[in-house]
Amino acid sequence: MKEVLKFKTLEELSRAAANEVLKEIEAGIRRSGRFTIALSGGHTPSGLYSILASDYRDRIKWDAVHFFFGDERYVPHTDNLSNFKMAKLSLLDVVPVPRVNVHAIPTMLADADVSAKKYEEELRKTFAGGTQTFDLLLLGMGKEGHTASLFPRSPALDEKDRWVLPVVVPIVPPERITLTYDALNRSRATFLLVAGEDKAETVGKVLGRDADYHTFPVKGIHPMSGKLVWYLDAAAASRL
Repeated sequence: MKEVLKFKTLEELSRAAANEVLKEIEAGIRRSGRFTIALSGGHTPSGLYSILASDYRDRIKWDAVHFFFGDERYVPHTDNLSNFKMAKLSLLDVVPVPRVNVHAIPTMLADADVSAKKYEEELRKTFAGGTQTFDLLLLGMGKEGHTASLFPRSPALDEKDRWVLPVVVPIVPPERITLTYDALNRSRATFLLVAGEDKAETVGKVLGRDADYHTFPVKGIHPMSGKLVWYLDAAAASRL
């Protein structure tokens, strides 16, 4: 099921998404006693994280929530380019989540492939015995249509076996680790947060009928057994 929601501003988008994240967490904990969420990097979700850490801090059972990441820049976790650092400062350091519940992609191992394999081992152990991965996956989209660190025409787009891969991308920093479609599309629910006029043309193409996932990798996001919700601000939705 795909749904497209439009909001006047990024602030409105973030508040609406935060409210739905709360609902998903509450439902997930009622369902299984825990909730697994994969976070996105970049600028757009930082407002959502800050709202969860402030307005929703006392409404969420944080010790039942486990945090993962859809991708990571292959830099130290202390680097300003790190997705983990952004989430840590805006959310994870602010709420009372146990450290053992935070599953960062390791970027301190011998090389990116070793790190990718280590993270895949952790994911497969966490989700062993089922066809689903995360209860909720948060994603963004770049102006050229990439999502996570799946970029146009990357060999990673056609990976069928591995859940996590090292990739080299055409923007800074080039060395990254990303989940593949096989892991991303196993989520129970996926929220795609997109803001900014520079995304508008791509949003129009991706939500149309002509785009393909090799050209616009976000087009390859199709949850196997769950819902996909696009959260767009007015600028990003201006070409629809």
